[in-house]
Amino acid sequence: MRGVFVLFLAFMISHADSFITKEEYASGLYHNPRGVGCHLCHGEAGEGKLIARYKEKGEVKVFAGKPINKLSFKEFDEKVNSRIVGMPRYYLTDSEIQILYYYLHREEFQRAAQKHPKTH
Repeated sequence: MRGVFVLFLAFMISHADSFITKEEYASGLYHNPRGVGCHLCHGEAGEGKLIARYKEKGEVKVFAGKPINKLSFKEFDEKVNSRIVGMPRYYLTDSEIQILYYYLHREEFQRAAQKHPKTH
């Protein structure tokens, strides 16, 4: 049994780069970056989402996650790294921010990749 485990572990290590796809990693990070998923406030596609309606001094107010799917990478990076009222601080790495941006724009990236395939 121990030998099977060692073989399985060796197989997993040798194939570690293909264990999870870029899309799976991006989706996982978008849905649970540090306990509270982006989708809960920004929607499944980053389109923005109503979180709550409430009354303050008789006036109806809205608390909503803003759309993030139309931001340039520079704007996205700046917003993720700034203090915004109501948004948790995630302390994401540069690569995590890049993969989140990829998640929101993956169809554009895939279309661009199909138009310009790699040549070796």
